[in-house]
Amino acid sequence: MNPKIRKIDTEYEKNAAKIIKLQERQKELEAERLELENMDIIGIVRSMGLTPEQLAALIQSSKPAAPAAAPERKEENGYVEN
Repeated sequence: MNPKIRKIDTEYEKNAAKIIKLQERQKELEAERLELENMDIIGIVRSMGLTPEQLAALIQSSKPAAPAAAPERKEENGYVEN
């Protein structure tokens, strides 16, 4: 086998191993960040003294209303565009 191919194969395998480790670390960091964000949210809710029911009502009231359906446009030739 060509020695250059072996060298490339070796480097390829090393890079693949590094990528796997980095992806695993990325998942760990995402989980840590999510946990900290959740703790911040819980702290804010508790500092406001809201019950779970009050929090649910607050979240529901802050949701935007569903947008109205757009009226159909008629083309000059009389066809309706959807």
